[in-house]
Amino acid sequence: MAAAAPRAHRLSRVFSSSTPSTRTTKRRTTKTPNSSRDSIDIIIKGLLRERDPDKLVSGFIAASSAHPRFRDRHRVYDVAVYRLVSFGRLDGVEAIINAHKPFLETSSAGFAARLIRLYGHASMASHAAATFHGLPPRIKSTMTFNALLRAYIEAEELETLAAAFKEIPASNSLVVPNVYSYNILLLALCKKPDLSAALDIVALMEKSGITPDLITFNTLLNGFYNHGQMDGAEKVWEMMKERNMVPDAKSYNAKLRGLVAEGRIEDAVAVVERMEKDGPKPDTISYNELIRGYMKDGRLEEAKKLFIGMGKNGYATNRGTYHALLPCLLNAGDLDYALKICHEVLDIKCRVDCHVLQEVVTALVAASRVEDATKIVELGRKNSYPRWILKMPHTIEDNEVLTETNREESISEEEEEPENA
Repeated sequence: MAAAAPRAHRLSRVFSSSTPSTRTTKRRTTKTPNSSRDSIDIIIKGLLRERDPDKLVSGFIAASSAHPRFRDRHRVYDVAVYRLVSFGRLDGVEAIINAHKPFLETSSAGFAARLIRLYGHASMASHAAATFHGLPPRIKSTMTFNALLRAYIEAEELETLAAAFKEIPASNSLVVPNVYSYNILLLALCKKPDLSAALDIVALMEKSGITPDLITFNTLLNGFYNHGQMDGAEKVWEMMKERNMVPDAKSYNAKLRGLVAEGRIEDAVAVVERMEKDGPKPDTISYNELIRGYMKDGRLEEAKKLFIGMGKNGYATNRGTYHALLPCLLNAGDLDYALKICHEVLDIKCRVDCHVLQEVVTALVAASRVEDATKIVELGRKNSYPRWILKMPHTIEDNEVLTETNREESISEEEEEPENA
């Protein structure tokens, strides 16, 4: 513990002298009134609120058939599929996607790829494969092939993915694996895990005339660190150095996760100090990992100081920050700070998973702090958490609704996986 205090002190000095990472703000533009667009927006809002799976499917098919612009709204498709999956209605997912197949003859490869990915969201890999193989020849391309690979990843059909990677390009001249294709294959091998084979993919890429990119090496780093293979991760760092590949914050975040998982919090702090000094600058995820590390080590006060330092130095907190803090605060019995954090979350409208807030509400009620719990529920409802999701413990009902909404809210997260090409 003697060494811990100086390390924490050094980190606080770094915060005071560092330049925080900033996010660019998109400039708002004035929208021109458009009755067609407004009509589609109203339809989408209705579908997003629909909880009857049969009405959701019928309404979705009607809207997509009648309004071509509706078919460009990607998020409503994702939400509808996740919701139907949560209801166990894979037949509904199939009905929606089948209704779109007549448009494939006149649509782009991007549209076809989206349909295939939707099957991936539902873990319906065989349907994704059938859709790919049934595509018109002109759009049976690298893009739709990559969508199929992603569907296999989501369905955890890793062996099938590896087989498809070998077989499909061999029989389709328009399918030529690119760096994104190889990165998905790498991700599958890292998940299996078959890390030795994953390392060999880099040589295979280069032999095929494809230059590995930073995503390639970050995928490898995550694979080795996630499975506690620190020596293998060092080999990846050497490979990057040999190829003059400049690591980014994601590269170091992978290392931080590995160190925190092993309980090496002081080494993790040293990595962040080095990043602050020499670059790349740490980001919010970097500090989230340190917070997790301190919490895991039982050093609650240091985690709090780090959290406060993030805000003071302009590092934007996110869902991951609060997901790291709140459960540990509850485990430590620090209800006052957990309550404060909940108010902050709801004030800045950060969409934290509802089950995390519910755990705080339940803990407050158990501690006879009913008024505080009620206030969180009221604020949650003002922040669009429906009453069947966030409620007082005596009225908690089906956890399936919680699961459904959490999946809908988690379409974008801190996952560091290959990005689309």
